[in-house]
Amino acid sequence: MKGVLNTLSRWIGLGAKDAGRRKQAPRPARAARKTPPDVLEAGEIAEAAIPYTVAASMMTDVGCDRDVNEDSVQYIHPAESDGRAARGSLFIVADGMGGHAAGEVASRMAVETITRVYYESDQPPSDALEQAFHEANRAIYEAAQNGTRQGMGTTGTALVLQGNTAFYAHVGDSRLYLIRDGGIYLMSEDHSLVMEMVRNGMLTLEEARTHDDKNVILRALGTKPAVEVTTWSEPLRVGPGDRFLLCSDGLYDLVEDQEMLDTVTAAAPHAACEALIALAKERGGHDNITIGLIGLVEEEETPEAQADRPTRDLEILPGEDEIKPTREAQTFEE
Repeated sequence: MKGVLNTLSRWIGLGAKDAGRRKQAPRPARAARKTPPDVLEAGEIAEAAIPYTVAASMMTDVGCDRDVNEDSVQYIHPAESDGRAARGSLFIVADGMGGHAAGEVASRMAVETITRVYYESDQPPSDALEQAFHEANRAIYEAAQNGTRQGMGTTGTALVLQGNTAFYAHVGDSRLYLIRDGGIYLMSEDHSLVMEMVRNGMLTLEEARTHDDKNVILRALGTKPAVEVTTWSEPLRVGPGDRFLLCSDGLYDLVEDQEMLDTVTAAAPHAACEALIALAKERGGHDNITIGLIGLVEEEETPEAQADRPTRDLEILPGEDEIKPTREAQTFEE
């Protein structure tokens, strides 16, 4: 079970860094190549869009030890005829905490609120995502004042694809990876106690994986009246061949980055999600396991065919009677 640490200094004698800073160039994951992906510099204009099709699958599994799945995911891929199409495609993973009837409520509220606010906003994508996260934090915090839901909260990691640019917003310790040209890159930064200790040279990454406090997070949606949201300072260039992986700690606690890379590059999104969940469960599956795989496939459809495609508006939200089976948001491959 996750916990939220309010004051880092009382644990390790250090002042917490500005966790709300906007990330600059993303850093590679442990198994990744060292050349970072392209990030648009301030004022730089993205190159002409290269058409691609989104092929995605999002799944969540209760795991082996839990009775309730507190994770939620959402995937929206509007058709060109949909008024929301100009805002791009949105993918969200949220890992709730607070126990039955609390964590699942927080994660559901997060994906619902972020989706609504993002698509209603007239702000640029990065600003709209940040606005949506702040609104989700406010809504969850207010709901948590109810006696049965006190202390509930959730992580939140969201990706937007808009043409040949990507945007993200992030709170907590769920993760976003980019898989490109045979490398895997960790695009998010865990807001957790152990990763803060790693950044300060107090632990190695391997020590962090088994540390007693590995589930203590420094920030979450809904645990305080206000939250600092991490976004990229500039959008990321994307194009055909790129893949993104969103996941909760139920996956990366048990599956190495290199194993994720090998699995994702060897199979279509649906099969890769199934294989990664199965691998995490083989190794204990002690937490809920949630994965979203998004592939950018070179576009072969005509513009007329694209315009006729139905809107993709899928979600996975926890249900009281959904205890054991793996649930899938969508597989969309063309």
